[in-house]
Amino acid sequence: MPLSNASYLPHVANVFATIFVAFGITAIVQPSTALTFFEYHSPPTTAADKGMVDSLMAIYGIRDIFMGGAIYAAAFTGTRKSLGWTLILASAVAYGDGYITLMANGTGQWGHWGYAPFLTGLGAVLLGVFDRK
Repeated sequence: MPLSNASYLPHVANVFATIFVAFGITAIVQPSTALTFFEYHSPPTTAADKGMVDSLMAIYGIRDIFMGGAIYAAAFTGTRKSLGWTLILASAVAYGDGYITLMANGTGQWGHWGYAPFLTGLGAVLLGVFDRK
């Protein structure tokens, strides 16, 4: 049986989906906690700035919940290839978040880059990149 057909792969993908949803809920419900994911060392000080940051964190939270939902949808109803591409695209978001964090703070990228390769790798497995021909 090709590795891409292993029965456990969608379940592993669903673990990542759950993590995205949890991060998204945290960003909406506890924006100051979620902001620490980006390692900003000077939190907003005025009420207006806090309101803006909280709104942006809610947008970030909705994005993460969407990504988790897209992974769930591909895992439960899509093909393995659609799940693979969804995971690879989710990893691109993580790479981008890490890059932006690095450029803004000079640090913090590994909070995003640490898990992104796992998404990329799982996506590649589901696409059949590592199947023996």
